[in-house]
Amino acid sequence: MTDDTTDPIVISGMAVEAPGGIDDLGSFWDALRGGHELIGAFPRNRDWDIEEVLALDRVEGWAGVTDAGGFLDAATEFDPLFFGISPREAIAMDPQQRVALRVAWRALEHTGINPGALDGAEVGCYMGVSISEYGPRAAAVNEFSGHRIAGTALGAASGRISHSLGLVGPSVSVDTACASSLTALHLAAGAVRGDECDWAIAGGVCVMGSPAAFYEFSKNNGLAADGHCRSYAANATGTLWGEGAGVVIVERESRARAMGHRVYGRVEATRINHNGKGMPIVVPSASAQEKLIRKTLAAAQIDPADVGLVEGHGTGTPLGDPMELTALQNTYGASGATDVKLGSVKSNAGHAQAASGMLGLIKVLLCGDHGQIAPSLFADDPTDKIDWDASALRLADGLDHWTPTNGMRYGAISSFGVSGTNAHAIIGMPVPTDARFRSPAGEAKAESSERESATTEEVSHA
Repeated sequence: MTDDTTDPIVISGMAVEAPGGIDDLGSFWDALRGGHELIGAFPRNRDWDIEEVLALDRVEGWAGVTDAGGFLDAATEFDPLFFGISPREAIAMDPQQRVALRVAWRALEHTGINPGALDGAEVGCYMGVSISEYGPRAAAVNEFSGHRIAGTALGAASGRISHSLGLVGPSVSVDTACASSLTALHLAAGAVRGDECDWAIAGGVCVMGSPAAFYEFSKNNGLAADGHCRSYAANATGTLWGEGAGVVIVERESRARAMGHRVYGRVEATRINHNGKGMPIVVPSASAQEKLIRKTLAAAQIDPADVGLVEGHGTGTPLGDPMELTALQNTYGASGATDVKLGSVKSNAGHAQAASGMLGLIKVLLCGDHGQIAPSLFADDPTDKIDWDASALRLADGLDHWTPTNGMRYGAISSFGVSGTNAHAIIGMPVPTDARFRSPAGEAKAESSERESATTEEVSHA
């Protein structure tokens, strides 16, 4: 087993799909640096009973739902023949499998890897994913019968990628709710570190097969009343559900350098834990989060004062944000640093659930690549639940230069799942010294995007 201090685990490529029609890294960065909100109306092409959703407040004990969310524009589009899948089977596939497959393909191409030349490779695949309630019941006679088992299995989110590419390394789908994608990164980095595979694909995906999440949080009074996810803001009233997908390529730095791959970030440390018992399972724990952050910092051997950007969970809920801020205040906020920027991509795109941590990770990597900290929306009126004057934490309220420390920029990412699992990652991003690596990451869309769109078949949610 190779020592991480001499040959660290790195991220050498990535790809993303986000609300607002974003399907490449350049567009994602433009939205982040410009402080754009990517929220839109409910999709009208998924056979959802939107009139009922928007009328839930007429039911006693339920709160109102605004016609807003972070929805993927191309969630219903897929080119099955490109991936060797029949159209009938593709319709029976959870759209999360379809989106994960095409985003993984783009991440490989972004790294400089030919996805079509990996048959038999000892490559791992770890994908964060949660149930989406897509399609009709499997215990029924319909035209999709025979494809429903693989079509709805969470394990197929990773399995489809491994099968399509011919990968023979570990293939694992991870469901730790909203901590799923950072948990997938944790497992992927561990697998490469432990020589279980030569390198790995890690990511997360969320496409809502039904509006179930809006029903649940309407009943629990946990939705944003105005259709905005106001992370860490004084006037935050709840979260706003969203969708998205992100994939990164994880390998040893020696391999990345030998293959000519760009090193976007070193995985300094990842850790996961659980809240334990006591409060209801859906209630976060500030003490568990603080312990997790301290363990991750210790594993990374990083001074918290050197971390310039914390990409928080930031759901915008009156209960969750103050607890998270307490943990951050007691760690990064008490580090003695003069300015630790805090933000959440959820303020741009809503809460992408199982994919939220991966979208946050890619945001941090893009910030490090460009040497700028992107703003967090609604940061002009921070919550008064912590004493900001006594803290090194500052909400990222504008596009700021990110000053490196000894040639590195350090960022941290948090994700907390409704099932009680917490995940934290610390990433070190080396400042590029080679002029070849100074161009923005991912300006051009992968060729596969063009090939997919040529024969795209629209598949509607059942």
